Amino acid sequence: MNLKKSIDLTRKIKEKAFEEGFNAVGIANVPGSSRIKLRTASLERWLEAGHQAKMEWMKSPRRKKIENMLPGVQSVLAVGLNYYVETDSAPKDISIARYGWGKDYHKVIERKLKKIANFLKKERPNSKWKICVDTSAFLDKAWAEEAGIGWIGKNSNIINSKIGSWMFLGHLLSTEVLKADKPSQSICGECEKCIEACPTKAIEEPFIVNSNKCLAYHTLENREQELPQNIINKMGNWIAGCDICQDVCPWNQRNIPITTEPDLQISEWIVNMTKKDALSWSDSKWKETLNNSALKRIKPWMWRRNINSISTNK
Repeated sequence: MNLKKSIDLTRKIKEKAFEEGFNAVGIANVPGSSRIKLRTASLERWLEAGHQAKMEWMKSPRRKKIENMLPGVQSVLAVGLNYYVETDSAPKDISIARYGWGKDYHKVIERKLKKIANFLKKERPNSKWKICVDTSAFLDKAWAEEAGIGWIGKNSNIINSKIGSWMFLGHLLSTEVLKADKPSQSICGECEKCIEACPTKAIEEPFIVNSNKCLAYHTLENREQELPQNIINKMGNWIAGCDICQDVCPWNQRNIPITTEPDLQISEWIVNMTKKDALSWSDSKWKETLNNSALKRIKPWMWRRNINSISTNK
């Protein structure tokens, strides 16, 4: 494909991505800049230090090379979907991370990216593509940074200067050659508010989050019958995830946009939930209520464990 056609296809794909409701859109070329190698090496050091805790899937060798995801990949479309909802209707005696307030964002992003992929298929019938969300063995934050939709902050989240860090990521890998955007540059500066605010000191140094100390890891991923006492002591009201390091980020204190995406509005069951209600739900009630939520990965017994834990840390 000549340069003019490549630029034209890139423009059309970006326009389609914005039409689908994505708030940040960028393109990266494969193999990317030297920073991709640095991010891959950083992952290796993180794993060697055991910071993944028991998330063994993080060790997948497929993460180390993007070609493992799609042979012949030439370009990466990175998209960000704002999920910030401004509301006074959040539950009062429990805290649930914002990512779980609406419907399962994986399905929302996949549905939107599938429409872009179908558009690409019409434009280039012989092209191949693959959709990646954060469940894929793929360096999603590194490629989002490479595509210019945000930089990796010291809390390890992608930060966009206009949207902040309340942003779900998605990627469409393609065998087509597209025009790349400039990679993002970090502008966290000397700010360390996220590091200072973390109650368990899980952000051991800038950009390094030790999952063994992280409230989000323990409330979402830890499959032990009891949580460590040092985690219980610092949980506050968090029963599903933790937003503290994002809440204090100056980039989220600005006049950031509020999402209008219907599927990402706060669910009624979350608004009305109390500790008492949550403990009274049967397993079948949990499964029915959380069926369309990203929180469904938390088993009913884990919810009860987490809720009982915050009741004992007062």
